[in-house]
Amino acid sequence: MGSVLTAGELRKGTKLEIDGEPYLIVDFEFSKPGKGQALYRCRLKNMITGIQFDRTYRSGDKFNSADLEEQQMQFLYSDGETYHLMNTSSYEQIEMPAAGVGDATNFLTENLNVDVLLFQGRPIGITLPNFVELKIVKSDPGIKGDTASGATKPATLETGYVIQVPLFVEEGEVVRIDTRTGAYVERVKG
Repeated sequence: MGSVLTAGELRKGTKLEIDGEPYLIVDFEFSKPGKGQALYRCRLKNMITGIQFDRTYRSGDKFNSADLEEQQMQFLYSDGETYHLMNTSSYEQIEMPAAGVGDATNFLTENLNVDVLLFQGRPIGITLPNFVELKIVKSDPGIKGDTASGATKPATLETGYVIQVPLFVEEGEVVRIDTRTGAYVERVKG
């Protein structure tokens, strides 16, 4: 169980436990009417389902902070429905449903170290490294004479994710990808 917070301690980015689930305050507004208690309007996001809603609290309300922990784990493999990860210090293996992995699936490769967010010991999210190196498995060759500056073409990565790359990048090459934006950064020299 996390520590107790009062409504006056709420801020954007605060993580709360409401009805046994973790929530993140994504927007916050304080107002003090002429008479009466101060009001705290919050936009809350369920950290498991992603559902967002608005809620207003009064200055006397109390909350439990969410019992969250982050551990470094290594991605082992996926069987389609479940992602298997191993704690890099205890070697304990956990399973995570595909819904909890989200868009991280576009960049996950075997043996990649990631940070796993745990709520009460249960995995609810993955934080990827900012940059990953992935091999291009399918890309059409650049057309000779098509040299407009900044011209790009689609390329399929080993994970199945499709990105735009410069014309000079070829099939079989390894490229660095920014996992925050999903964009090509540079070609990795082999």
